[in-house]
Amino acid sequence: MFTGLIQSIGHLQAKEERGGDARLTFSLKDLDLSSIELGASIAVNGVCLTAIEWTATSYVADVSRETLALTTLGSLALNSTLNFEKSLTLQTPLGGHLVSGHVDGVAEVVSLSEAANAWHIRLRAPESLSRYIAKKGSVCLDGISLTVNEVDGHEFEIMIIPHTFTATNIHTWSQGTQVNLEVDLIARYLERLFTAKNTTNEQSFATDGLTYEKILSSGLAD
Repeated sequence: MFTGLIQSIGHLQAKEERGGDARLTFSLKDLDLSSIELGASIAVNGVCLTAIEWTATSYVADVSRETLALTTLGSLALNSTLNFEKSLTLQTPLGGHLVSGHVDGVAEVVSLSEAANAWHIRLRAPESLSRYIAKKGSVCLDGISLTVNEVDGHEFEIMIIPHTFTATNIHTWSQGTQVNLEVDLIARYLERLFTAKNTTNEQSFATDGLTYEKILSSGLAD
């Protein structure tokens, strides 16, 4: 698990093709790797990868063909600027939101505009994922925990403060940039609970009789 607060930016140093899979080497400048062990999880642009080799300033991970196809990692150019975060511990402050590192899809930057000291960025989500994105809800883009300001169909807008703009790879984004998108875990589980059916073929959250119809009648859902 991760929190979506980027700890370091770095770059893709090398890429070795391995029969459809790939071995990627990343260079880092500010991430302390002294405490990690073989098999440790590190999020790269929001994708949870397993460390198999490392030095004080770099680490290596094997990436499956599925991950390469479903995320932006498969199209990365050498020296691409990337976001890095080590996995959570029980002592880690949860300053962002719970992020699994399992990317749901790829969003596209539609526009960027600067207003005062902030940046307003509009993105387009895949149609299958846009229903999980809500105004004032959380979204993870390239591993960054962000708040959704507005939603308009399949498009949504975020506002970026100067610190986030410079401390992550957002300063490299432009119109058309593809970014990894992970929707809020809570939205995923809520959908599953709403649509799951128990043995009586009745939509329910649990076996205590709390049904979708009861939630509708309570005014908690539309």
